[in-house]
Amino acid sequence: MKIRDMRKALDSKEISAKELAQTYFERIKKYDDKVKSFITVTEEKALEQAEKAQTVIDKGEAKALTGIPVAVKDNICTEGVKTTCASKMLENFVPPYNATVMEKLDAENIVMLGKTSMDEFAMGGSTQTSAFAKTKNPYDLDRVPGGSSGGSAAAVAAGLAPVALGTDTGGSIRQPAAFCGVTGIKPTYSRVSRFGLVAFASSLDQIGSIGLDAHDCAILLNEICGYDFHDGTSSKLEVPDFTAKIGESMKGMKALPKEFYAEGINDEVKAAVLKAAEEYKAMGAELVECSMPSLKYAVPCYYLLACAEAASNLSRYDGIKYGHRTATADSYEELIIKSRSEGFGEEVKRRILLGNYCLSSGYYDAYYRKAMALRQLIRKEYNDIFEKCDVILTPTTPAVAYSPEMTSDPVQMYQADICTVTVNIAGLPAISTPCGYDSKGMPIGMSVIGRKFDEATIIKPADASEKGFKPVAPKL
Repeated sequence: MKIRDMRKALDSKEISAKELAQTYFERIKKYDDKVKSFITVTEEKALEQAEKAQTVIDKGEAKALTGIPVAVKDNICTEGVKTTCASKMLENFVPPYNATVMEKLDAENIVMLGKTSMDEFAMGGSTQTSAFAKTKNPYDLDRVPGGSSGGSAAAVAAGLAPVALGTDTGGSIRQPAAFCGVTGIKPTYSRVSRFGLVAFASSLDQIGSIGLDAHDCAILLNEICGYDFHDGTSSKLEVPDFTAKIGESMKGMKALPKEFYAEGINDEVKAAVLKAAEEYKAMGAELVECSMPSLKYAVPCYYLLACAEAASNLSRYDGIKYGHRTATADSYEELIIKSRSEGFGEEVKRRILLGNYCLSSGYYDAYYRKAMALRQLIRKEYNDIFEKCDVILTPTTPAVAYSPEMTSDPVQMYQADICTVTVNIAGLPAISTPCGYDSKGMPIGMSVIGRKFDEATIIKPADASEKGFKPVAPKL
């Protein structure tokens, strides 16, 4: 069921909030041993929340998400519930406070199903770097669900949650949404408060939503956006209703940057996205080819910026203030070295090393400063495109979901982010929605990118495409 259907069923008393939650917990118990989408399941807490939500519903005071079950990525702080970031470093961390997004959702009386698995500290594109639950793709359990929000996307795809929170630093909502055949939106940078989000790369991270369709994603997004004085980067702009443009005419323009369809994009992926473009044309949209020459530099630019910020953000985990502390150390220096060596996984260590290298004396100007300059160029190229186009249509990923063995080659993994990272570099909103399946039945996703703070405009074409698309549910 989608959020709109649940809202009607709850308000008409066809089902109670507790019964609805129990339905999902039954599915989690039945299927999550296969999918491994959750690190922590919060059944006892959720049933208490459901009873509280039911009281609100019975009074006729229900809001959009009252009584609606929601899964939460495990790098978003939840008061009294473990937040591990899928890392041994934070294996036993129980936050004493809620992230701002959780405060907003608690005010809506949502029902939290649990904390979903992810790549360790959100570093990866497969959810295989998780220290606790290496999530599987519901469409093929021998393939990855994408990452780093792979647990959230897999939970929604498998029917273990109707909607979920994810985070997106370089495509971590959109890529797993594409791999798992669901919809995911990364809002404009600063649209959602990052207070209580465990930081990876602070100038790139953004919380967003994953759901069965664009409308559900928009409903969840409506409730988590807004200014927060705890986050100095959060926007003070008024938050519109992101569902407002759903159903409007598609007459307008779309852009197809030729670089996104160049060599390296799987033929079946390219064909599915271009077919969707033609369907938009039939709805009255105009297809305009444009160019983004700096795309070929996007991946190295992103990883220089992201790793530099990650190295800085993760320096706080020293085994002294909080986080994993080694049991064997004879000195202060050895305590820090052993705690970090034992607490962090290989991918996190790799990014810390890359980040410290590019920030070090003698390399800062050669790498980090150039990446910052390239960031401005990418922003300018997007601004130039949006002078003649309303949105940009691209593949979400170069290929469909792959096997876990491919994760052994980090360079190949990084290159797979070519279609998503520029959005984060420029701070733009983007949504990924299913547009087809390959010859083996694996989902293909397409992305719609928009201007800053114009989420409603990208949700409109995503919804229009979904109305003519017949999704195929995974067979677990």
